[in-house]
Amino acid sequence: MSAGGPQGTRGVALANGASASSAASATAGAPWRRDPAASRRLALAVALLVLLWPLLVWCEFRPWELLDERSLRATMRFGAQFLTPRVDAEFLTMLAADTWRTVAMATVGLALAWVIAVPLALLATARLSVSAVAGRMGPVPAALRGIVRLVLIVLRSVPELVWALMLVRVIGLGPGAGVLAIALSYGGMLGKVYAEILESADAAPTQALLRGGAGRLQALLFGTLPGCADELVSYTVYRWECAIRSSVVLGFVGAGGLGQQLDNATKMFAGSEVATILLVFVVLVAMADRISAWLRPAREAGQGAESSRPAGRPPARWGVRGLLVGLLALLVASFATLPLRWGELLGAGALAQMGRFIAEFFPPQLAPAFLSRVGQGALETLAMSALGSGLAAVAGLAIALLASRPPGLLRAASRLLLNVLRSVPELVWAAILLVAAGLGPMPGTLALALHTTGVLGRLMAEALENAPPQTAQALRWAGASRWQVFAFATLPQAAPQLLSYTLYRWENNIRAATVLGVVGAGGLGQMLSLHLSLFQMRETCTVLLAMLALVMLVDACSYAARRKLNR
Repeated sequence: MSAGGPQGTRGVALANGASASSAASATAGAPWRRDPAASRRLALAVALLVLLWPLLVWCEFRPWELLDERSLRATMRFGAQFLTPRVDAEFLTMLAADTWRTVAMATVGLALAWVIAVPLALLATARLSVSAVAGRMGPVPAALRGIVRLVLIVLRSVPELVWALMLVRVIGLGPGAGVLAIALSYGGMLGKVYAEILESADAAPTQALLRGGAGRLQALLFGTLPGCADELVSYTVYRWECAIRSSVVLGFVGAGGLGQQLDNATKMFAGSEVATILLVFVVLVAMADRISAWLRPAREAGQGAESSRPAGRPPARWGVRGLLVGLLALLVASFATLPLRWGELLGAGALAQMGRFIAEFFPPQLAPAFLSRVGQGALETLAMSALGSGLAAVAGLAIALLASRPPGLLRAASRLLLNVLRSVPELVWAAILLVAAGLGPMPGTLALALHTTGVLGRLMAEALENAPPQTAQALRWAGASRWQVFAFATLPQAAPQLLSYTLYRWENNIRAATVLGVVGAGGLGQMLSLHLSLFQMRETCTVLLAMLALVMLVDACSYAARRKLNR
């Protein structure tokens, strides 16, 4: 064969579409048909397998135990009750009251988070600094800005369930601990994103006002805010949707609402009640998601929103205003009906008790034997998040292939499956899986994988649909099969975005993995729950510091990797 033979064969195949298949089979051994990155792909697969083995060991990942006779018997008995959800009037009336309490907790908690976030965001925004107008920011404002940013990092790095666990020890059971937990955690999230939005706004009006002698507040109201008000409102409403999911989870530590009912039903193996609660919860989250998506711009907001409103005509201004008025009425009703004893929560006695509670945390326990146990718990938590994210990436990509197909029954069914998976929080999945898998890190890993599959599957389906079609069409004309087109055209083009989504979800999963131990799913969360229940505050402080360090380390590594991928 001459040197130009393969190229000539390819040209004939391209020119004669009818004989493309036969030409491709005739040149199956030609160099242009071979995978030039085969050795690199093989090396990567071997490296992943080498890394996978210790993760499987640390997570005690033995899925064949789910097929054990006793596990199957308990699972079948529990699962059979799902076919007949409990729908009697008494139970539904109780669920309606708990659903309202869940929504009210999320609404009041987010309102308090807004009160925390706004002043911190203003202090953390360098663009609003008067001293920075003339050049470099002064040392005192720069130091204050650094302290505020550190406070925001701490607030958002501690999951709301951990805040609730500690607050329950101070103010007791009830919605008060849940509301304050959402306020603290979401205050850090909102403050960070608010500062980023304000920093990214057009600087010219703000700087002109500051140079003209205006104060920080005037520059904000008349210079910065008009250009980014819609984005601030949209992100706040999106966080309200997330707060509703969080308020369900907080019921597992005694904050009331749907989560507490679900925890009780799971412990009693009442599958019919669990099925009804899950249906109510999925509908509630879907409604909040639709409201949030309608108001949110069709772009990723702040920390990478998990869903966005489809492109099209924006909602009418009167509709947005009416919806915002409805949310304001919801806020007023939530404050009026939620049984919060503000005098006890914010009174001098409560603050003094909080101070004594915090003082018991210091100094942290630094005994070598205890630090060794904390290190093992950190490795277990890290392994749970990594393995759960990896399993979810594989499963999410498989379902995304179906969800990105042309409109039809298969596409609709796969998208419905993804919505159900992501609507149920990780802690709820873990509580259900404990029935079959028992205590330990394996149900936590599976819970992370199930929830993250729903999130990543939807994001991956959108990324695959948005991949440029030119390369795929060229391979089809050359006679490549459907799987070859996907492997060598669509997937390589979408791979940077898919990896970026997976890394971002790994950041979220490390936070989720730290609290799954509350229901017995291993890791640092199980150690935290144990030492808090025994009032061993020094040990609790050490576990909290390990959580913070682990979350910050994973955040930094993931952020650096995503920046490199997105260059």
